[in-house]
Amino acid sequence: MRQRIAVVGAGPAGLTFARVLHRHGHPVTVLERDLAPDARPPGGTLDLHEGLGQLALDKAGLSAEFRALSRPEGQAMRILAPDGTVLRDWKPAPGDLANPEIDRGQLRDLLRAPLDVRWGRSVTHVAPGVRNGVRVRFADGREEVYDLVVGADGAWSRVRPALSPVTPHHTGVTSVETSLDDVDTRHPALARLIGDGSLAVYGVNRGLVAQRGGGGHVKVYAKFRTPLDKCRTPLDQDVNLDPADPEAVRSSLLALFDGWAPPLLDLLRHGTAFVPRPFHTLPVSHTWTHVPGVTLLGDAAHLMPPLGAGANLAMLDGAELAEAVLAADDAEDADDADDAVRAFEERMWARAERWAAITTAGLERLVGPDPAEALAHFDRVQPS
Repeated sequence: MRQRIAVVGAGPAGLTFARVLHRHGHPVTVLERDLAPDARPPGGTLDLHEGLGQLALDKAGLSAEFRALSRPEGQAMRILAPDGTVLRDWKPAPGDLANPEIDRGQLRDLLRAPLDVRWGRSVTHVAPGVRNGVRVRFADGREEVYDLVVGADGAWSRVRPALSPVTPHHTGVTSVETSLDDVDTRHPALARLIGDGSLAVYGVNRGLVAQRGGGGHVKVYAKFRTPLDKCRTPLDQDVNLDPADPEAVRSSLLALFDGWAPPLLDLLRHGTAFVPRPFHTLPVSHTWTHVPGVTLLGDAAHLMPPLGAGANLAMLDGAELAEAVLAADDAEDADDADDAVRAFEERMWARAERWAAITTAGLERLVGPDPAEALAHFDRVQPS
């Protein structure tokens, strides 16, 4: 018995779920609030792990396409002290495909190519338990009914309230993102400093990360500890986070990182725009009482610090839920299909809890009072 399925959100989780179903001929509708694929910048780059994101792409039949687009050299990582001293300079071995990088936009386009994505469909409410299924209400007042609604709509999910009253909380860390374009031509010294992959520098309760993407594009992230309700750092400095006043944000960040090596400060001096991104998370052990006809994937289910696990887990969530749905396609009883979703949730919760604990501890070390802890964390997670 094939279900009428909608997935809310056209990010890595929702698109992977839909793509695996599409590969096996199961129709699925993707509901996305963005008006078009290019309605907003796609973001930076992702490292897809063996056994997580890469496994999900294999389940979607996209491994070869991923290898053609990915950048194995992007796995390189360089760690510097604030004075510019090189502490670690790790490069992947030839043929190392443990965590190759791919631009978010490329990954999104790869996943969504054949899918039925309905753009501009902003979901405001999901009501399970209605007579013929689960009712989905949209911002324009229209409603639709499905047998299964999958919330893959991120941190501030509109589907989550149908299952859980929990909302994300601020971690105490805020990141300000800026960008460098055509870095190899316009800023060759910074290009050499960053190398083929990422550069990270850790100080007291603050850090600076530069991550190379495709086409000479670099994302820079200035991270620091501050309460969400007032933009002051542990150093008791005012930090202007108004994106409409980029020069004021730049000045604030340069003051926050004052004393760091001039080439590191150039990453901020040459940034083209500044976007504040406070880090929010859900509880490490976030679960819910199962509700027939509704479930969650990715950040909607287990939002955690952005330390390389979130998108990978989201994609594997999507692939495994799709496989559970497909396995239940031939079931005569609707309860069998619901049991498959329930079993998937329990597997997802256990896996997500492990990774949420790891990334939460990692954030405490990387943006904390002892920079030596940040270096030790890198040594624990990086291959020798």
